[in-house]
Amino acid sequence: MTTFQRARIEAGDRTLEGIYYTSEAIFERERQMITRRHWLCVGRAEQLQSPGAYFLVDVDGESLIIVRGHDGAIRAFYNVCRHRGTRLCRSGEGQFSGTIRCPYHAWSYRFDGSLVSAPHMDEVPDFDIAHWPLVGCAIAEWEGFLWVNLDSEAQAFEQAMAPLVGRFAPWQLDRLRRGAHIHYEVAANWKMIFENYSECYHCPPIHPGLVPLSPADSGRNDFLSGPILGGYMSVQPGAGLTTSGRRSRPAVGTVSGADLERAYYYTFFPNLLFSLHPDYAMVHSLWPEAVDRTRIVCEWYFDPTEMAKPDFDASDAVLFWDEINRQDWQICERTQQGVRSSAYRPGPYAQREGLAAAFDREYLRVLG
Repeated sequence: MTTFQRARIEAGDRTLEGIYYTSEAIFERERQMITRRHWLCVGRAEQLQSPGAYFLVDVDGESLIIVRGHDGAIRAFYNVCRHRGTRLCRSGEGQFSGTIRCPYHAWSYRFDGSLVSAPHMDEVPDFDIAHWPLVGCAIAEWEGFLWVNLDSEAQAFEQAMAPLVGRFAPWQLDRLRRGAHIHYEVAANWKMIFENYSECYHCPPIHPGLVPLSPADSGRNDFLSGPILGGYMSVQPGAGLTTSGRRSRPAVGTVSGADLERAYYYTFFPNLLFSLHPDYAMVHSLWPEAVDRTRIVCEWYFDPTEMAKPDFDASDAVLFWDEINRQDWQICERTQQGVRSSAYRPGPYAQREGLAAAFDREYLRVLG
């Protein structure tokens, strides 16, 4: 049985020093120690319906091709031809016809990455076509979500995410389908967004439309330290986190009992904010673009049976959270402006910011 409790700060917990939000040198260290060494959520398996279906993703300047093979397996390859380094593909998503073919000299690769054709290379002594496959990247699937890791010696995904196995089974996340998405450009450091998401101390002044539906002091957590943090907040009986304040769809999967009056919020270090509601799921993926700029993709997932109905409308959830998101981004941007000041000094965390403090501890541990 899962145990939930309030997250508490530790003695002496303070916010991070300003340089962690403003220093180019620290941002570069984050790229090397975090972005290139951790599992990052990049998409969903249902984006790849058939062999040869693909999409591109940029991870810290590395273009990756995510493609489904004839064997049904999904693989990730660097978008680089083994001949002269040419970008193999420029379109963000699509369907390869037969092979992945380089536009420069027509070297062609199977969907498993193996080189199948290299015109006239049989004229080169000792050239062996089997020795020149595409360079692969580690990829894993969890509940329909796809994750990549640029580190060739990365911890196995199954080990890194072991606490999550079966954790959200009632939501049947692999069955859900994307009903809406919004891209945001936020002028704030990525860590501020994680910290903001991790606490509701700010909710009464920042989110007046949220607090009547979900009390700001109702948070209870089952992940209190490490790369996964979070738990639930209560939702008022009969209420839903929508523009109408009511839940307008049946619960997804087998969600029942107490979960019908809870919203679950988790952070997966270092790029995913994960929200589960009785009738939908919402995820934010974070992509740092500069020390003071973050691209965020917010996606909403619903039961495909509901989505197939002619009167299906996702806007009650989307508009509700779009307003909450923009309130959060605005205050994060104001905080980014403030921590640049020479007057800024780390301040004391409140007890209701226990998970934000826990995030900082994990971040500093990983940064080294």
